[in-house]
Amino acid sequence: MDPVTIVTGTAVPLDRSDVDTDQIIPSDWLKRVERTGFGQGLFAEWRDDRDFVLNDERHSGASILLAGPNFGTGSSREHAVWAIKDYGFDAVISSRFADIFRNNAGKNGLVPAQVETSLAEALMAAVRADPTLEITIDVERRSIEAPAAGIEGSFELSDAVQERFLQGLDDISITLSHEHKISEHEDSRPAWFPRTD
Repeated sequence: MDPVTIVTGTAVPLDRSDVDTDQIIPSDWLKRVERTGFGQGLFAEWRDDRDFVLNDERHSGASILLAGPNFGTGSSREHAVWAIKDYGFDAVISSRFADIFRNNAGKNGLVPAQVETSLAEALMAAVRADPTLEITIDVERRSIEAPAAGIEGSFELSDAVQERFLQGLDDISITLSHEHKISEHEDSRPAWFPRTD
C-alpha cells in the first residue's frame, strides 16, 4: 500500500448511525474474487434512492466519508473497506467504529479517523452547510482541520496503525521486513523437514 501522511479533500456527509457492513457492500457483491470493482456496489441498495447523499453531485469527487456513530458494525467482511477505497475515499471520519472495521481499514490504507462526538457533529453540520468545505486529516499529527469553518481537533489512531500509514506497510510488507530472519530460520532447519521451495 502507498504511504498516507495527509488526506485533504471534500467530504460526503453520511448522517446515519449504526451503518453495518451489509449496508456498505451488500452480500450480492461478495461473489467477486478480486479486490477491485467493489466501488460500484458501495451502498448499492441506498443508491437506488435519488435523494441518497452519494447521488448528490455537490459531493462528487469527495475523498472523505463523514459517517455517523458506530460505523462498520456487523460482519467482518473486508469487502466493505475495499468498496469504500475503490469508490475513491481515502478516509472515514466517525465518532465510533466497529473494531473489526477499524482494523480492516488500517490494514488496507483507509484512514479510520475516530473523533469526539462534538467534533463529528460540527464537521457534519459544516459539510451540510457547505459541500465544498475542505477538510485536512494529518496522520502524522493525528489532527483534523476545516480552516474555512474554524474547526480543528484530533483523532484516535494507535501507534502501530499510524506507522503502517506513514510507511505504507501492509501485512505482507511487514512480514517481508523480517525476510533476513525468515531466511536464516529456513536455512537452519534440518533437511528432512518439509519445505515450501
